[in-house]
Amino acid sequence: MINITISIALLVTGNLIGAGILGIPITGGLAGALPSIITMAVFMIAMFYTAVVLADEAIVTGDEAFNYPSLYAKYLGPIGKWVATLANMLILYGLLIAYLAGGASVITQFFCLSPANKTVLPIFFLIMTLLTIMGIELIKKCNVFLIVLLWSSFIVISIIGLRYMVPTHFSNINLSMVPLSAPIILTAFHFHNIIPNISQNAGWNKKIIYSAMLIGMIIGFILNAMWLIIGIGVLPFSQGADSISYSYAHNITSITPMMKIIENPAFLIFALTFTIVAIITSYFANGLGLMGFSKDLVENYFKNRNKLLQIAITFLPPLIISMINPDIFLKAIDIVGGIGIVVLFGILPSVISVINPRRSFLFKAFSVIMLVLFTSVFLYQAGIKLDIIHMKIPYTILSSQPPNKLNVVKVMRTKKPKLDSKYPAASMANWSMPKKAMNS
Repeated sequence: MINITISIALLVTGNLIGAGILGIPITGGLAGALPSIITMAVFMIAMFYTAVVLADEAIVTGDEAFNYPSLYAKYLGPIGKWVATLANMLILYGLLIAYLAGGASVITQFFCLSPANKTVLPIFFLIMTLLTIMGIELIKKCNVFLIVLLWSSFIVISIIGLRYMVPTHFSNINLSMVPLSAPIILTAFHFHNIIPNISQNAGWNKKIIYSAMLIGMIIGFILNAMWLIIGIGVLPFSQGADSISYSYAHNITSITPMMKIIENPAFLIFALTFTIVAIITSYFANGLGLMGFSKDLVENYFKNRNKLLQIAITFLPPLIISMINPDIFLKAIDIVGGIGIVVLFGILPSVISVINPRRSFLFKAFSVIMLVLFTSVFLYQAGIKLDIIHMKIPYTILSSQPPNKLNVVKVMRTKKPKLDSKYPAASMANWSMPKKAMNS
């Protein structure tokens, strides 16, 4: 029983390490470390609550064919089914777009290629997509190795990152920016697509399922909080092209500016490894899920069994969108978390919990609170996307310090990078504010 619980818990944690953790230091850094950690704790509780609701429905059903569109159709009719279907499409397509844009950006930075280079993204897409389509058995056999490599890389870059933290960076606190971090935090705690599978693997045992989900989410919370703190400690808030504000305004992952500030050979290698492995495992899982959806769509609605058409419907839209807008990483995550995840795994579970006659009064009351929370996130994100709500993120490019460009060859030849001598502007006290600031 303990072995099964730990195994499922690690599976949950593995699903939490992906696009969310790559962006948390950027969006969380806008609000500050403490407000962001509190926000993470709130949404971890909220996402655990919806996970319990969905797992309970799966347990009651006890059916291997259990799926969310059918569940929501049961409680909310055809509207619930189609809202769930569209939200799931938004999540899967949005995540593939984010993985392509984020992965290509990190690779471009690592190899000192021009941002105008148009070959990195299609090559990266081709490799990732071929692995997903043809390498199912290979990925399954290498899964343990990939997970070990992922965790090892994360530990190494975290330890190295601690040496480059600047205490004064934690002085920034801006509560008005807290809502901006909600979508990426929701994405970081999103594993709900695998709840039907883990429920079945646990033999529909409620105690094992709930314990494993809670343990997995707590581990995920610790990892995300660690990376948030390290990212905020390393990156300046608004000064320079490697700042948190600049990265948010330009849709850059946290790894990219950190690689430019931490010119340490080990950090560069393991940061690239961590990013690529996290993207490979997540792209594989979401790509397979979307392929299953495309297969069902093509065969049942178009009455066509053409596998090439299924592949095209699955993978071409993310490629086209990411090619048109390569700097779309954070925007894609905002839509995935703030619209797709919050609807499918926030609002809808809360609604069915409120109307479920099996629920107690206290559980229904808590469900109402959760419904208000998730709906608030949705409305806020919808307001931003519809240009009803306006948020300006200020950042400053220092006239005396041009944007730092990573030189991998130079770094690899450097035995002992010295933080203080090489980065005199690492302390907030050493930044000199220019006369004009750029606003995004």
